[in-house]
Amino acid sequence: MPERNVLWKLWGVSLLWGFNYVASAYLLRDFSPIFLSFARLVVMSLFLISVAVINKSIRRPTSREWGLLLFAGIFGTLFNQLFYFTGLQHSTAGNAALIIALSPIATLLLSRLFLKEEVTWLKLCGSVVALVGVVCIVLYGGKTLGISKGDVYLLLAMLGMSISLLFIRRLTNGMSSYEVTIYSTVIGTILMSPAVGVEALQGHLHASHHLLTWLLLIGVAVIGQGVAGFWWNQGIAVVGPSTSAMFMNIPPFIAIIVSFFLLGDPIRAAQVGGGILILAGVMIANMKRRQPREIGAGI
Repeated sequence: MPERNVLWKLWGVSLLWGFNYVASAYLLRDFSPIFLSFARLVVMSLFLISVAVINKSIRRPTSREWGLLLFAGIFGTLFNQLFYFTGLQHSTAGNAALIIALSPIATLLLSRLFLKEEVTWLKLCGSVVALVGVVCIVLYGGKTLGISKGDVYLLLAMLGMSISLLFIRRLTNGMSSYEVTIYSTVIGTILMSPAVGVEALQGHLHASHHLLTWLLLIGVAVIGQGVAGFWWNQGIAVVGPSTSAMFMNIPPFIAIIVSFFLLGDPIRAAQVGGGILILAGVMIANMKRRQPREIGAGI
């Protein structure tokens, strides 16, 4: 596929993911957080399984891979989704997008800690800058100075995603990202079933009775997550992970602007300033040091 078409798809992914934060915040008005997360995962799992069955392009994992998939599902789907929707209920779509944008930096530091990957000075400086941005959002992003309970949950959701990427990195040594996505999503969906039962027993479970709201939920799961995920993987394969990662800088600001017009969420100076710091930190961390030019090179 031509590179230009792939770049257009990556722009589409950025827009879809930006709208996803706003759509999720809107859906929380009619759904309880755990049930909304579970329902979206069920729809997404059915979509992914259908694609796999049609294409007949998925293999059975080994016993070791099943173990890694279990942990990827626990952290990347179960914990991430539970904390994400619970946090979004007490925060804003803009804050959610900006905090989740810290995931590449958190993954970098966790990789250094557990996988012993090298961390350069640029990556370390970028991590510090991005961390300052998150502190600005968490402490000054509300109406009053203080830490929002919703933002703490969103930070835990971001950490869950980052930890899952450590297992996914191991899995992609022998499995395609497409296979890992399907298995980990389905496993996480199954693991979330007890949480939905607990929410129902506590009397907190509620769902919308409007068809249009359910259609929005299905659209978010299939298009905003499923189709966008396929486009994202295609972008990484064609233009590379570094170019694709730059498009991750766009969704937070899409979410802030759209939530301002559709949900009435205010745009706060701390969000803008913190967001700029997070994105600057991610860009610094992904910069490559120039190699010293050898004498006589280019002659």
